[in-house]
Amino acid sequence: MATPLAAVFGCAGPVLQPDEAAFFSASNPLGFILFARNCDNPEQIRRLTADLRAAVGRIEAPVLMDHEGGRVQRLPPPQWRKIPPAAIFGRLAQNDIKLAEAAVTLNARLMALELADLGVDVDCVPCLDVQDPAGHQVIGDRAFSSDPDVVARLGRAQAEGLRLGGVLPVIKHMPGHGRAQVDSHLEMPVVAASRDQLAQQDFKPFTALSDLPLGMTAHLLYTALDPDHPATLSKTIIDEVIRGQMGFDGLLFTDDLSMQALGGELGQRAAGALAAGCDVALHCNGRGDEMQAVADACHGLSTKAQSRWQRALDWRRPAQPVRYDDLLARLNELLATL
Repeated sequence: MATPLAAVFGCAGPVLQPDEAAFFSASNPLGFILFARNCDNPEQIRRLTADLRAAVGRIEAPVLMDHEGGRVQRLPPPQWRKIPPAAIFGRLAQNDIKLAEAAVTLNARLMALELADLGVDVDCVPCLDVQDPAGHQVIGDRAFSSDPDVVARLGRAQAEGLRLGGVLPVIKHMPGHGRAQVDSHLEMPVVAASRDQLAQQDFKPFTALSDLPLGMTAHLLYTALDPDHPATLSKTIIDEVIRGQMGFDGLLFTDDLSMQALGGELGQRAAGALAAGCDVALHCNGRGDEMQAVADACHGLSTKAQSRWQRALDWRRPAQPVRYDDLLARLNELLATL
């Protein structure tokens, strides 16, 4: 079987179109990512995830989703439950960290059940960014806490809850997005903190969870680390900080390459990210011309990246049978203590 392309793509709508299927068949991306525009109802999503995998001829092709809760929830209520934002669990941790860890694990197991039922097997959480009161609200309550140790403990609980449900977590946004002063979807955030400040705060949760198998970069410029390149395009940051100081040796995705924080053409962004040390280019908006440019710039998944992906598959456990309603009742009991 041909080596997958070092890319993950979105698609335009709730139904896979013939031209999209043909493009995916020809380009053979590692996997796919879904957004709210792709999600109508459970039966439709199951059909879409099956069609995406059929297009590349690999039933193990991963399908990702940003299923965080709060402001970032791709499965909308009332058809699906309203998921609390991460900061709710951080508030619970102020009173009882063990109770908060239990609640996070329950919530993550529910998230895994929701996703796996639809054919989605990778969730782009935990968000290990440390809240900064001066930071832009693009992170805000998506982060667990302003205390890096609490972020690490609750992030670990979330990853383990997903694992119990047979879903892979992705730690993000490396090496830390909490200090961003602007929204990286729209422009490039510049972080002026010193390397020591970053190490004492922002890096700590990622270092603590560096054994996890999947990670995602941040489109931020850290002047103390690399004044010329944002993390996604910085060989210095990926080699010296993410792979070196943090000790992360999992599969590394870019954040969405179509975000406006990055300059240059889409192909340049993809090629630059892979050259810097990212394993997989992530492109999310489903625009065919942009996906073609990314595909033309990407190579096949490297031997090292293939090994990292296999380790991720080996790390994932088969889902343990559990009743959804029982988990939800237990979670609501814990949240009622707030």
